Amino acid sequence: MPRAPTSPEPQYLKVKNHLREGIASGHWVAGDLLPSEGALVAQFEVSRMTVNRALRELVQEGLIERVQGVGSFVAQLHRISSTLNVRDVHEEIAERGGQHEARVHALTRGKATPQQAAELGLKRGAPVFLSLIVHLENGVAIQCEERAVNPACAPDYLSQDFSRITPTHYLLDVAPLSEARYMIEAALPGEVEAKLLGINRRDPCLVVKRITYSRGVAVTAVKLTHPGVRYQLQGSFSA
Repeated sequence: MPRAPTSPEPQYLKVKNHLREGIASGHWVAGDLLPSEGALVAQFEVSRMTVNRALRELVQEGLIERVQGVGSFVAQLHRISSTLNVRDVHEEIAERGGQHEARVHALTRGKATPQQAAELGLKRGAPVFLSLIVHLENGVAIQCEERAVNPACAPDYLSQDFSRITPTHYLLDVAPLSEARYMIEAALPGEVEAKLLGINRRDPCLVVKRITYSRGVAVTAVKLTHPGVRYQLQGSFSA
């Protein structure tokens, strides 16, 4: 059976992807002035409305900032980080008045599994940094953190002392956050997770899976497992 013809890429996406890829590659860095609307109209031979839509969506994604009468600039990524609000477990515990402790059970180099390769945009079997850390609040385990890291984004990851600084804190410093994708589910713990958290295999857990990106490149994929009876997911949203 012949394949159905694929639809051509919308014109605004050509403009948007051109700018996004330029930011991701470092061609334009934070604070740089991007090409004007008129220049983009001429380059892509599209309408000003098409260019405006591409720029508007990049603003909504936090990648650029527009100053009326001046132009569009690459956003400062540390400001994006605070907007997306990826929380550091150390800060969460400190806000509650608790004492945080981290126990590092593994910190090593490995080969990307098919799932890790897909999540981080790597080839299967490519080098990947792996860590397994349990976070405690006042001596009680509240989070098992299983993390894979793209070495290109954090080449010194394996030399860090994660009993003193959390991976989240370190990665936000070396690879400022531009995007994050979450999945939250209720699940039973695996054998290793149950042992590290000191819970029964039948105890329900809250599991957060998260992939974070810097300049369009996947930095880390992490699975955070929390005992349901010891943890509440809290946050706030505003329009």
